[in-house]
Amino acid sequence: MTSLRHDFLALAGSVPDLLRDPAVAAAWPGPSALAEFSVGGLAGHLAYQVLSIPPALAAPAPPEPTVPLLGHYERVEWIGAGLDDEISVRIRQGGESAGADGAAALADRVEAAVTELTATLAAAENRPVRIPLWGPWSLLLDDFLTTRMMEIAVHGDDLAVSAGISPPRLAPSAVETVVDLLSRLAVRRHGPTAVLRALSRAERAPRTIAAF
Repeated sequence: MTSLRHDFLALAGSVPDLLRDPAVAAAWPGPSALAEFSVGGLAGHLAYQVLSIPPALAAPAPPEPTVPLLGHYERVEWIGAGLDDEISVRIRQGGESAGADGAAALADRVEAAVTELTATLAAAENRPVRIPLWGPWSLLLDDFLTTRMMEIAVHGDDLAVSAGISPPRLAPSAVETVVDLLSRLAVRRHGPTAVLRALSRAERAPRTIAAF
């Protein structure tokens, strides 16, 4: 199994532990750190980053074009979407639905998915996959896992902040993968000079280099 897949499984394995923290369950019905998301809805969205992978692997190889990693982010509708746009509402509704049975049940589902993926990813080819929320394009499996690693890292922090607890610790190699992707997205959005200044010259740093 590749190091990227090991890192993905480690990140995915941190999600059930986070969901089982009593502070998360206590905060479940309340507002989260993300606008219009309840804590339970945010937890459901986080869990979806793992739960979406087994059905994607079980499906036949999709016939549509396969795009590179950054090409995926050039096509997704949620980047730049407003809170009331259809894609944003659909994402929130999906998270709320996934979290409807509570923290313990959601943690059990994610744990079962991680157990399944530990076996299937060891033998899976790096073939095209897609998930239903996307448009008519696919990603190679390892690029797909990279996108999910970023989502798990970012939303794991969101959920921890929402519950007032420490975020999960990330392996250094997983941090490198996630930060590399976010940096490339930030350069795509703001240009290389803005990112270089933000990382090296506080006196000339732009107000933000948020990747999306």
